[in-house]
Amino acid sequence: MFVGSLLATYGWYIVFSCILLYVVFQKLFTRLRALRQRQLDRAAAALEPDIVVKRQEALAAARLKMQDELNAQVEKHKEKLRQLEEEKRRQKIEMWDSMREGKSYKGNTRKPQEEDSPGPSTSLVIPKRKSDRKPLRRGGYNPLSGEGGGACSWRPGRRGPSSGGG
Repeated sequence: MFVGSLLATYGWYIVFSCILLYVVFQKLFTRLRALRQRQLDRAAAALEPDIVVKRQEALAAARLKMQDELNAQVEKHKEKLRQLEEEKRRQKIEMWDSMREGKSYKGNTRKPQEEDSPGPSTSLVIPKRKSDRKPLRRGGYNPLSGEGGGACSWRPGRRGPSSGGG
């Protein structure tokens, strides 16, 4: 009697909820099976020695390639530093020779490209560059500094605690 009245009142709700639970459990079980299968495949792949050896060889080859590139960059840098040191040494020798001869050494330190180029020598006369700077304006109104422009010259007081008597 009680079961009959319960089914009569909530029968459709019970049927739909059972169908819904069945569908949800089926989806969960298929996903769980697929997840377990993937884990088993990974474990099997990790244990196969051929795959492990191939991975290690690929890693070693990549590291070796990166090390070769780094060594090439270091060699280029060393060669560049060597050239700079040679240039500095050559300039010092030229400077010393010109100072021993009693000449000014500032005008004689030209680069090799300039020595080969034809044209008049400009080592004795150094032209002055014209300045493109505009003169600074001093008399403008600046409300942040409290200077210029206005008749009022109020400035804020000092920060910090007031120093009272006593």
